[in-house]
Amino acid sequence: MSRLKSVRRGFVRAAGVVVLGAFCATAMTGTAGAIVNGKNSTERYEFMASIPETVPSADNAKGVCGASLVHPRWVVTAAHCVDAEGTGAVPDGTVRIGSDRRTSGGTVRKIDRVVRHPGYRLAQPNRGDIALVRLDRPVGEEPIRIAHRAGKPGTPTRLLGFGTTVDDPDLTKWRFAERLQQLDTRRGTGSECAPGYADRTRLCTVSRKAGAMACMGDSGGPQVQRGKWGRWELIGVTSGPGDADNVCGNGPGLYTNVTEYADWIEKTIKSNR
Repeated sequence: MSRLKSVRRGFVRAAGVVVLGAFCATAMTGTAGAIVNGKNSTERYEFMASIPETVPSADNAKGVCGASLVHPRWVVTAAHCVDAEGTGAVPDGTVRIGSDRRTSGGTVRKIDRVVRHPGYRLAQPNRGDIALVRLDRPVGEEPIRIAHRAGKPGTPTRLLGFGTTVDDPDLTKWRFAERLQQLDTRRGTGSECAPGYADRTRLCTVSRKAGAMACMGDSGGPQVQRGKWGRWELIGVTSGPGDADNVCGNGPGLYTNVTEYADWIEKTIKSNR
C-alpha cells in the first residue's frame, strides 16, 4: 500500500489525525457548512479547544484535533491525536481555547506536557483513546464538568468540532470548517454500532439527523449532555467511527467514555502540577 493510500485509509471515517479507526485528519482548509451536515455553533462553548497538527509524510499537510478544557491548565483529547509515532500527525505545539473560530480568537497556550492513558492502543476500534495535555499557563475560560455518568441510551447529546464538512473518500476535497460546528445526537445502544465496538469505555453515538456525524478533523472533540441544572457536561471524546463504513455520515460514531476515566484524569492532574 502506498503512503498516500495508507494516510487516506487512516483518515476515512475518522475524526482527527492519521490512523485507522480514528476521526483524524489533515487536508485542505475551507469554510464549508465540519462535522458533516452539522451547523454553526449556536452558543459559546468556553471549554472547546482545538489542536493544530501537521503530517510531515503527507507534504506537511495541515490538520486539526478537538479537545475540551477540564481544568484551567489541562485539556482532554483523544490519545491518537497526540501519537505522532503511531499516526504520523504531529501537534504543532499550541492549543486554542474558547473560540468558535479554528484559527483565531480565544486564548492560545503552548503545550507543556502530554499524558496518554497507559491502556491506549491503536486498533479498530482504538482502546483507551484518551489523553491529557497540560498548557504552559492557566487560562481564564471556564472548564467543563465531567459528568458523573453518561446518560442511558436515547439520552440527547451534542457533538462539537472543526473537522471536514465534505464527506468524500478523496482527501483533496476535504474542507475544514473555520466556524465551530455542532450536531445534535443521542446515546446509542451497543448494538447500533458494529459488534465489538461499543462497551463500557466506548460510547456508541447516533445522529438525530440523516447523513450527519463527526468526521475527519473532529477527533478529540467533545460529546456533551445536559446536566441536572441544564449546563453542559462532558461524557465523550471523539475517537472514530462506530463501524467499518468509509463515509462518516452513513453510520454511528464511537466516543471514549470520559466518565470511566474521571479518576485517572483527576490523579494525572494532581500528580503533574
